[in-house]
Formats: sequence, structure tokens, C-alpha cells
Amino acid sequence: MPELILLGSGTGVPSLRRSSPGLMIISDQTRMMIDSGPGTLRKLLEAGLTYRDVDLILYTHLHPDHTSDLVPTLFACNYGDFPREKDLLCIGGPGFKSFFEELKKLYGPWIESQTYHLTVKEVSKEPLLYRDLKILSKSMAHISGSVGYRVEFRDGKSIAISGDTDYCQNIIDLGFEADLLVLECSFPDEKKVEGHLTPSLTGRVGLESHCKKLLLTHLYPVCDKFDILEQCRQVYRGEVLLGEDLMRIII
Repeated sequence: MPELILLGSGTGVPSLRRSSPGLMIISDQTRMMIDSGPGTLRKLLEAGLTYRDVDLILYTHLHPDHTSDLVPTLFACNYGDFPREKDLLCIGGPGFKSFFEELKKLYGPWIESQTYHLTVKEVSKEPLLYRDLKILSKSMAHISGSVGYRVEFRDGKSIAISGDTDYCQNIIDLGFEADLLVLECSFPDEKKVEGHLTPSLTGRVGLESHCKKLLLTHLYPVCDKFDILEQCRQVYRGEVLLGEDLMRIII
């Protein structure tokens, strides 16, 4: 059965409780990572995985707290004693390819694939069929190039992931009747910030998408001072989980 591992439930603000964003989705044939904020490589090890296990990396947007471990990941793939051998596919929203080209100008051969084949792409309007997965994407209400994803499995199960976003119709569409909808919940209702969701708004997205379960993540430290779950449950009556680092959810 498909499984989600939440590698980091926090943000770019340092926290002893929550690491920066990153998650793994594991299916029968694929190990896919979505975002890789600082510390993700270490969290992979804590989850019993390594950089060599990842087949596919999706990025929701280009903010440092979501992308900072891309360079260390590619650098590690060239490590002499344990070089990567299998292909790696990296995908992001509009602007991701030019972002990667700038990284290559900075780091050159340190991140260029030497023992494996690396493909860097941007999302398209057509679904991506990758092994046993069907991956759809839509733009999100955050910064230019932000995208969310919906991952559908052969057994009919589905997961939708918002990345960073404010309330918008596209995340409702991606999450429609999903078995699990992973939503950012950056700030409590009392401290709304443009471009991000609050618990009540996550509840609204859950309600309007008819998803079967919500997982709230991307929690700034201030969230730990409020009852985030209760604020969400005032709107959404389904099951709601508060994200914690290394949480595992069977889909």
C-alpha cells in the first residue's frame, strides 16, 4: 500500500521540533520526494532511506526552505564510495529549469551527474505517467511558479499536496475526493499572512474538496502556541492530522 513519510513539518524558521519542508511518497515501484528543504538528507537517513533511493523529486516552488538540499543531494550522488547509478528525474514549476541552470553555473561539475542520468523538467498541462504513478499539477496562490500536485496510484488511491499556497480553487480541484490532502498551515487564524493558509482556511479547502483526510504541515513556530486542530475542525469534520517530523501514513 502507498505510504507517505513527512520528513519535515516546519518552515525556514529554525525549530527544534520541526524540520524544513520535505516528504516522501513510497509506492510499489517508486520512491518520490516532494521538496527538499535544509536538513532533508539527514531526515531521509532517520526514515531509513538515502539519497540513492529517491527516483523522482518534485518541487512546489523555489523558496530556499523548499529547495536548499537539492545541491547537497546532487553533490552526494557523485560521492566516490557510494555513487548513484539509477536515473533521477527532477521536476518543478515554471522557471525551474532556468533556476537549475543558474545552480550549474555556480557549482559546475560538483552537481553534474557523473555516474547516472539526470533529467530536469518543468510541469506541463498533461499528467505525468511515471512507473506506477499518475501525477497532475496546478498553479498555487503563493509566488510565481508555485505548483501543487496530485498523485494517483494504480489501486485507485490518491494524495494531493499543496506546497505553499493561499486559499484557491486549484488546490480544491487537486484535492477533490483525495484519500489524503496535505495542506500547508503556516499561521493560526489570528495571524493570517498573505500567500499562506490558516487552520480555518485548511478546513474550508478540506470541506470543499470532499477529501477523506487532512494532514496539516509547514507549521511556523507560532502554531505550537495555538490549538491548530480545533481551529480546523470548526470547519472540516473529517479526520485531521497535525504534522510531525517522520510521521508515517499508510494511504
